Amino acid sequence: MSPAILTDVEVTPATLAPHIQHTLIDVGVTRDQIVAHAEEAVKYGFNAAMVPGSWVPEVAAVLRGTGVEVASALDFPTVGVTTSAGKAAEAESLVRAGATQIDIGVQIGWLKSGRYDAFRDDIAGVVEASGVPIKVMLELPLLTPAERETAVRLSIEAGAAILKNASSGSVEVANPESIAYLVARAPEGVQVKASGGIKSFDQAVSLLRAGAVLLGTSAGIALVTDAADADTTSY
Repeated sequence: MSPAILTDVEVTPATLAPHIQHTLIDVGVTRDQIVAHAEEAVKYGFNAAMVPGSWVPEVAAVLRGTGVEVASALDFPTVGVTTSAGKAAEAESLVRAGATQIDIGVQIGWLKSGRYDAFRDDIAGVVEASGVPIKVMLELPLLTPAERETAVRLSIEAGAAILKNASSGSVEVANPESIAYLVARAPEGVQVKASGGIKSFDQAVSLLRAGAVLLGTSAGIALVTDAADADTTSY
């Protein structure tokens, strides 16, 4: 379950932590690193541990009973290269292994080619196969204004639970403008996650103020501990 929106309440390191999806998706990650990562998510009270699909069983075992979500991503970091059938099958496999949330890449090339039904059905197939909240990585900077509107509409029609501005900081550094854009178009029941280069407490707060409910970042510990060490109490 996603935490509450913090658009008009005080944000402290303690209230920030439940919005953070603690991310570790790197080449060559070891079991010890993954287990430590999951334990950090519990220690700091983060919303989720976001890990590669191959490590979901280990993370699910660590997080069982803690209330921390087990999140993973597919068709990532190279977005839009997996077949729709493969994506749906992997989503189902991840859930069986213990994933409770999944971020997915979308078929930007199909969107730009006018294959709107295929774009929507690609997402819907994952939603139907997984049965867990699906977050769509929309890669907003790669889209024209008209394509953005279409991508958002089709993602909502497909059953996406959460709209996400981008897959990583290499596509877009998360900013309040992109988040506000998605929030303004998300109907009741659909939320927004910010992702990409979230490195400071002030930046994190600005994204929550814009209406994001989740923040995907590998700098979560620094965000909450640096602010606490600086005796930051209100932003």
